[in-house]
Amino acid sequence: MYLVKTPRLLQTIFPRYTWRVPAKEKVIYLTFDDGPIPEITPWVLEQLSRFRAKATFFCVGDNICKNTDIFDELLRQGHSVGNHTFNHLNGWQSKTHDYLDNVAECAAVTKSSLFRPPYGRLRLTQALSLHREYNIVMWDVLSGDFDPMLSPEDCLANVVENARRGSIIVFHDSLKAAKNLFYTLPRVLEHFANMGYRFEALPQQSV
Repeated sequence: MYLVKTPRLLQTIFPRYTWRVPAKEKVIYLTFDDGPIPEITPWVLEQLSRFRAKATFFCVGDNICKNTDIFDELLRQGHSVGNHTFNHLNGWQSKTHDYLDNVAECAAVTKSSLFRPPYGRLRLTQALSLHREYNIVMWDVLSGDFDPMLSPEDCLANVVENARRGSIIVFHDSLKAAKNLFYTLPRVLEHFANMGYRFEALPQQSV
């Protein structure tokens, strides 16, 4: 079970997390979790390039080490990157010390101040420590592309019906999400581009 649209109450309870970016202009922030991987990420970069779109990739450190050429290419194309832990750890199932060490290991390769916890799951002790160095980025629209029970058409509807100015939208450049991502991403880009939106990367600072 997951929520496509993050409730305002949850955003209010955790105000130090970034859920969306206040915006008066028509701008959307596409984000991609779990890569980079050769089967998916280069295709994502091609789709973004077609619309002159910039995005933010929350990368798993181990995947960066295995695919440094892809990681370097997404940086070369002007996208921003974030930390998604080195081994895609679930914060609820990890000891705080081990979790923070894993984040630090990923930071050594991303060199980014942006952090997104895998599954959106963090212990309070983990969050309190991470806030000192990172902008913890969540989302206000979850595409659900990772869900094998979700049809590509419903995945598209999740984004089109819920995104608005300043929305942070989650996709995954992963094999698990491929079916829904291949259908949804080009249509999301076309839909919002036709409505006059632009797609920007979240700003990052080195750590």
